Amino acid sequence: MRNPLADVPIPVLDDLIESDHLRSIVVGTVGTLGLLAVLGSSFPDSVAGDIAGIVFSTSTAASTARLAAPIVLAGLGGIFAEKSGVINIGLEGLLIISAFVSVYVASVVGIGNAILGVPAIWVGFLAGIVASTALAGVFGVVCIEFKADQIIAGLAVWLIALGLAPFMSTVFYGGVNTPNLGARVGWRYFAVMVVVATIVSWWALNRTAFGKHLRAAGENPRALDTVGVSVSRVRHTGVLLSGVLSGVGGSALALSIGQFVGSGETMVQGKGFIAIVAYLFGNYNPVGTLGAGILFAGLDATQIRLQQLGYAVPDTLVQTIPYVVVILVLALVGRTRLPAAAGDHYETEE
Repeated sequence: MRNPLADVPIPVLDDLIESDHLRSIVVGTVGTLGLLAVLGSSFPDSVAGDIAGIVFSTSTAASTARLAAPIVLAGLGGIFAEKSGVINIGLEGLLIISAFVSVYVASVVGIGNAILGVPAIWVGFLAGIVASTALAGVFGVVCIEFKADQIIAGLAVWLIALGLAPFMSTVFYGGVNTPNLGARVGWRYFAVMVVVATIVSWWALNRTAFGKHLRAAGENPRALDTVGVSVSRVRHTGVLLSGVLSGVGGSALALSIGQFVGSGETMVQGKGFIAIVAYLFGNYNPVGTLGAGILFAGLDATQIRLQQLGYAVPDTLVQTIPYVVVILVLALVGRTRLPAAAGDHYETEE
């Protein structure tokens, strides 16, 4: 009897190398940096020289790593959810709730204290992951078991977190911004986490039975059901993974500065939505998502430094760049193919 899962597309190593999206990211980024390096060295006293000095500085690299962590990690989580057939646009909310909880728990434990030998700041880090995963779990139940509209449910997750985190900060600290913990986690830890998470995600998606089941749930859930694998269980797992990875990203963002900022759009500032853009730009490829996340974070870090030097670069203009870039790339380079059953509810045949 022919295996129904044989019709489910399986990415191979060539997808990692030959993706038009990934090639565009690499070629465009390397080419731009090369041109900037030449112009900066040739005209050191010009605007190009200032920009080159910023882009290739250690401080910008550190800022890029810090800003890229929530984008890349939430983007990887979004891939797992959407590959399973669940569109999770609530990544922004997961980042917000984990950012607040990580700081809150670390402050309650007390910097300098530990629980079972785990320093307070890392206890907060784990708590942020738990909070994000729990919220993702609720989202999964609402969408998978009760078959709610995934887009509306995702927006609800974002809006709930956007209101709840600053409110809780006001209740506990008297303002939407928490006091600084007086300690922070170095960006190098999170840079390593991002790289490791990217490698593990690519391997899990493309080289394991779980990855095959995940893709089947998003491409052909009936085939997965036919071979006796629970579609709902696979989809719940994909959604929970989006919560875990977003929790790592949100906690990393807050603990890298030792504070939660709840004013405006909170300190997350749309990074969850940029994460969606990143994995679409990378065509659901973890490595492409990593490249896109670093690119977008690097642009943000550069504009911050330019403002410090007196250049009037509107941050709102820079924040639109990821969205404009992905539209241009997808229109001119290639089309991102959404999983065939993404957003569709599935009723088991049992």
